[in-house]
Amino acid sequence: MDKKMIFKELTELHDEYCKDCFIKKQFRKEFGKTYAHSFCINKCTVGEKLKQYGDVLTNH
Repeated sequence: MDKKMIFKELTELHDEYCKDCFIKKQFRKEFGKTYAHSFCINKCTVGEKLKQYGDVLTNH
């Protein structure tokens, strides 16, 4: 998969699932920005997928 396709996929995933995510908004409100961000990266399935794409770009 080339970089252009990965960026397209990242954008689509973010716009579809993360942009208006209720859980992220709620965690940010209750626990703060850092906790919400950490949750998204480590526990959310979409966040894990985004992280995988990021790893591919880093090692590309």
